[in-house]
Amino acid sequence: MPIDIADAAEEHFPAIAAIYAEAAANSHATFDVEGHPVEWWAKVPEREELLVALEDGEVLGFAKSGRFKERPGYNSTRETSAYVHADHRGKGVGNLLYTELLRRLEAADGLLMAVAGIAPPNPASEALHAAHGFEPVGTFDDIGVKFGKPWSVRWYQRRLNGGGAS
Repeated sequence: MPIDIADAAEEHFPAIAAIYAEAAANSHATFDVEGHPVEWWAKVPEREELLVALEDGEVLGFAKSGRFKERPGYNSTRETSAYVHADHRGKGVGNLLYTELLRRLEAADGLLMAVAGIAPPNPASEALHAAHGFEPVGTFDDIGVKFGKPWSVRWYQRRLNGGGAS
């Protein structure tokens, strides 16, 4: 059955919330220690791009992009992320989500940069970002603590719409 990428809608928010809650509880892919309620996810499309991967109506994963920082000078930059249900990882779902997310960012006026932070080790996320043209630009050592240990975050960037000045 084909996987469709679509804008997240109300019926998808419970599954998105569950996927993110699992990541928050069991991984260092996010520094949240618990998920967000469905109501929180329902507000995301008002301020950010939120896409879902669907197979026969089932949410396999989601990707989102939003403002990198609230200051107006950062309006040309979007922070991106993707989370895939544990049963569907390694099957190309993240790749499909990022392909469409980045296509939309490329089509948007005024955007110059996409960025992503990855707490290593996370070889799947690092490979996904590299496959989509993200390059590492620096690491914040021991910037967060989760599961009782400090974690570093490696930052990646990808120029959009031809890039702009360096």
